[in-house]
Amino acid sequence: MYPQELKYHREHAWVRVEGEKARIGVTHYAQEQLGDILFADLPQKGDEIVAGESFGRLESVKSVSDVIAPVSGTVLEVNERVVDRPDLVNQDPYGEGWLILVQMSSSAEIEQLLDAAEYARIVQED
Repeated sequence: MYPQELKYHREHAWVRVEGEKARIGVTHYAQEQLGDILFADLPQKGDEIVAGESFGRLESVKSVSDVIAPVSGTVLEVNERVVDRPDLVNQDPYGEGWLILVQMSSSAEIEQLLDAAEYARIVQED
């Protein structure tokens, strides 16, 4: 359920490290808690995001939820498919449902994130 190659933030975001870049999305657990996602409010290319702070929102039939940045950096790409079809986050949170690609300010922030087993324990405690 939680891909081993990814890193996780305790606020239910995942990171796929691609060199000095980080592809970011929300976890299966997050999309499951939200329910059917109807709207994605994401940053613009060139925006700065800060680890631990909100960089966007996902709106569902149940609620509106902030997406917390797992790392800091500059937004290089926004997944426009998710903006047009937010349900991709529900259908494929680790693939087609990714949210943004950032140039990381410091790859050292990755060391502060959780591996899949650590994240799974946090989800069980929720």
